[in-house]
Amino acid sequence: MFIFRSVVGKLWLTIIGLVGVVLLILGFFLVNYMQNYFSQANDQSHILEKLALKFSEEASNHMFNEEFYQLSNELLGFQDARMLIISTDMKEMELPVSKSSELISFHASNFYTAAELAPVFAGQTISKPVNMPGKEKFKLGSDYLVVAVPLRNLQGNIVGATMIYQSLQSLEATQKYMLKLFIYVSIVGFLMTTFFAFFLFSRITRPLQRLKKAADLITMGEYGTRVPIQSKDEIGELAKTFNHMGQKMQESIRALSQEKEHLSSILRSMTDAVITLDANGFVMLTNPQGEKIVQEWSEIEWSEDDEETRRFRKPDTALGDWGLTSFSNPYSSPIPVPLIPLFEAVVDESSEAATKLHVQNGVWSVAMTPLYTSDQVRGAVAVLRNVTEEERLDKLRKDFVANVSHELRTPISMLQGYSEALLDDIPSTPEEGKELVQVIHDESLRMGRLVRDLLDLARMEAGHLELVFREVEVDALIKRMHRKFSVLAKERGIALSASLPDEPLILLRGDEDRLEQVLTNLLDNAFRHTAAGASIAVKAESAVFKDKPAIRIEVSDEGQGIPAEDLPFIFERFYKADKARTRGSSGGTGLGLAIVKNIIEAHYGSVKVQSQLGQGTTFTIFLPCEPKIA
Repeated sequence: MFIFRSVVGKLWLTIIGLVGVVLLILGFFLVNYMQNYFSQANDQSHILEKLALKFSEEASNHMFNEEFYQLSNELLGFQDARMLIISTDMKEMELPVSKSSELISFHASNFYTAAELAPVFAGQTISKPVNMPGKEKFKLGSDYLVVAVPLRNLQGNIVGATMIYQSLQSLEATQKYMLKLFIYVSIVGFLMTTFFAFFLFSRITRPLQRLKKAADLITMGEYGTRVPIQSKDEIGELAKTFNHMGQKMQESIRALSQEKEHLSSILRSMTDAVITLDANGFVMLTNPQGEKIVQEWSEIEWSEDDEETRRFRKPDTALGDWGLTSFSNPYSSPIPVPLIPLFEAVVDESSEAATKLHVQNGVWSVAMTPLYTSDQVRGAVAVLRNVTEEERLDKLRKDFVANVSHELRTPISMLQGYSEALLDDIPSTPEEGKELVQVIHDESLRMGRLVRDLLDLARMEAGHLELVFREVEVDALIKRMHRKFSVLAKERGIALSASLPDEPLILLRGDEDRLEQVLTNLLDNAFRHTAAGASIAVKAESAVFKDKPAIRIEVSDEGQGIPAEDLPFIFERFYKADKARTRGSSGGTGLGLAIVKNIIEAHYGSVKVQSQLGQGTTFTIFLPCEPKIA
């Protein structure tokens, strides 16, 4: 009930309880008093007997004195009593009645019969309570106490009886009055208590309710809520303190919010991934980049069994808020598997650690630092940076130096060797000298082609490739390339075919010389890696590229094919798939496919490759018919 949850209600019940206890104690004493009072009424007959004996003795001396009886009844009237004189023959003496007495006038026969008065006439004293009907102003069933004593003359002989009857109505009235008084006092006490409770409600409960409502509003984020101060007592001081607390809290929350937004902005704007881990190895905080990494790495099926991750179980209880903004749900996922060894090392040694992780085709630089709470490690924060491109470029740089050195070493060694042979006059005949000079010439041409290809590729990658755009008839270009390599195909026993549509294929903007270079490089590679008896096909047709009209050119061979793991890298400079695809003595520079890719991209097209080891390779080129003007 609401009354048991209210301070005023509890106070009201407490006061009512105290008043009730006081009234019960008072009632207990009043009941005892009334009981004692009425127990004394039982002894009233003895008192009344003594009084009757006194009046009877005096009546013997004033037997026929009316003034005596009148005075006697007046005196007895003050005690609601009256005296009667009756002779032995049951004749009642007429006695004057006090005018001030309101006691009902009865006769002796109303109380006793002749038989009942016989012991009195014999010298005994009798008494009894009698219930007699009253007159109009009295209630029916009024009680009286009647005492009869012998009346003697001066000689001591019994000549009658003196009878005194007294009303017990005063005792009943006293009892009823005390009961009414008790009820009135109880009602007044309860009313005053209730009034006092409502007074307290307006002075205590309402201010406390305002404080509660203001506290609820503050918990909902309305930190500007204030409570009006209406008094200077403790409640007013409490309201004043509450307002001061709200102001300080608002300032603190504003400062925390600014710091939080500042930290959130920093974390969100970072290109590096930030992952915060608790002591149990579960993700507590990430920025968007870190959350992406956690989700991607959690979907990978790691070759290591779950043996490492079994120990990272979800804790039973949370570690609490660290005061930072969580960009992902707490305990949403365990620590990513690649970070487990580094995390264990950081937690066990309580020191920073850094390493590089190779995850699938990516390389990540990871720096992890422990987090402390009272000199105890409570987790770690890891910063991950994707250095795949840097690693690739560094590898390309190293490979480039190695490949250029390798490509130049052979012709330079041959030039040096053959030139020394000429200087030493080793050739004995002019034909041998001419052969040595021819080798020197071929190797110098090879070095020239390598340097030229390197310069062309450098200009292309730097964006300085000069293209002469004009209208190109692609079908005519394909036919010319077919004629150009037909002789070579016959020499090697390879079937070369060209497939063209009936309608002409026109490229509105293209560099015909560079496109011929592309097809030359692709066909040269196809002939180099295709054995005798196999076939090479060139196909051109209309297509759609990026929702626009385009021309698709395919160069397919039935050669050795390219391993799947080497396909992503074949367009890099000097890349060697395997020994079967090395240039050997074929005179290749290893830059042909890199040049192909750059020329096609300069025409705003794309080149793709599909290959299966031992079944052949297909290069597909898409050239938009109307490339945008740079």
